[in-house]
Amino acid sequence: MPEIKLVNVTKKFGSSVAVDKLNLTINDGEFVTLLGPSGCGKTTTLRMIAGLETPTEGEIYIGGKLVFSSIKGVDVSTDKRGIGFLFQNYALWPHMTVRKNIIFGLENLKWPRDKINDRLEELLQTMEIAEYVDRYPSELSGGQQQRVAIARTLASKPSLLLMDEPLSNLDAKLRLDMRSELKKLHQETGSTFVYVTHDQQEAMSLSTKVCLMKRAILQQFAPPLELYKKPANLFVADFVGSPSINLHDYKVVEAKEKIILESNNLKLSFTPDRVVGLNVGDEVVLGIRPEMIQPSEDGIEFRVISSLPYGMETVLTVNRGNTLFRVVLFEGEDYATGSIITLKIKGNGICLFRKESTNLIAQGSVEPIF
Repeated sequence: MPEIKLVNVTKKFGSSVAVDKLNLTINDGEFVTLLGPSGCGKTTTLRMIAGLETPTEGEIYIGGKLVFSSIKGVDVSTDKRGIGFLFQNYALWPHMTVRKNIIFGLENLKWPRDKINDRLEELLQTMEIAEYVDRYPSELSGGQQQRVAIARTLASKPSLLLMDEPLSNLDAKLRLDMRSELKKLHQETGSTFVYVTHDQQEAMSLSTKVCLMKRAILQQFAPPLELYKKPANLFVADFVGSPSINLHDYKVVEAKEKIILESNNLKLSFTPDRVVGLNVGDEVVLGIRPEMIQPSEDGIEFRVISSLPYGMETVLTVNRGNTLFRVVLFEGEDYATGSIITLKIKGNGICLFRKESTNLIAQGSVEPIF
C-alpha cells in the first residue's frame, strides 16, 4: 500500500491561499480524515493528492514516487497515480445498469472478460448489491447508489482510495450504517483511505488519524482520541467534541507548584502535569470536557439552566454567577430548571491554554478554593 507524503504544499487561487505550506505523511493502510470547517482547504488538499488540482508550490509523493514538484516540473496525471476517487454525488452513469457502472472502467483498462466477471461477483457480494445488478441508478436508494459507487471505485483494486464527503447526501440513520460499512471495508481491503468531511463525529468514529485544518493551515494531525484528550490549541479543543468543551478565561494569581487561577465566579487550584512558565498576571483559558464535571457531595453548587435527557445520558447547562458550564451525566435523570446541583471537576485531563497564543500549556487536575 502506498505512503502519501506532502512537503510544503501550498495552493493559491489568485491572492487567496487555500492550503498553506502543508506537511503531511499518511502511512500505508491508514484511514486519514481531512477535517475542518468550510473553506479550510480539506477538499483542495484531497484534489491535489488526486491530481485534480495543481499545487502552487511544494511536492507530493505517492508510494515513494514523486507525482508532483513545482521546482522539478513533475506533474503525474490522475490516471497514473493508482488511486480511486469517490465523489460526493457518486457520479454514476444514469444510462448504465449497476453491472455496467461497475465494470465500465475495467473494460476500458482491457481486463480479460473472465477476470472482469470474477471481480464483479466479488464486489457484488462484498457490497451486498447482487440483487440490484440489473437496475439503473434512478431505481436505487441513496444508500444503494453509494454502495455501487464504492464498488465501481474499488473495481480496479486501487491501493489508495480518496473520498470527498461521500455520506453527506444520506439521511442520519443511513449515514450511521454506512460509517460502519466504510470502517469494515477499510479493515478488509487494507487500502489507504483519505476521507474529507466537516462532520467531527464522522472523523472521530472512522479514522486512524485526523488532519484538522483551519483557514488553510494544519492545526493538528493525530489519532482521534488524542485530538479529543490532548488538543494542541483552543481551536482543536473547541472543534472536537459534542457537547463542546467548556472554555473559560482565568488570571494567574499565584504560580508555584500549584497554579492558582481566578475568575469573577471561581477560584481554582490547578496542578499541572509538567513545569510551566507562567507568571502572576498571565491570562489563560481552562478547558474542561463536559463529562469531567460530575455530581459530588463535596463539590460546588451550580444552578440548572437547562436539562436535556437522552435516555442513556443527560446534557445539562448549569451556571455559577455569570459563568455557564456544559455537563454530561450518564445516570439518565432529568433535572428541574432552577434547581441546585452540587458538582465537582474530576480527572487529570483538564487543559490549560495560553490566551494570547491559544496553544496548550499543560494538563492536570483542579480543586476549588472556597
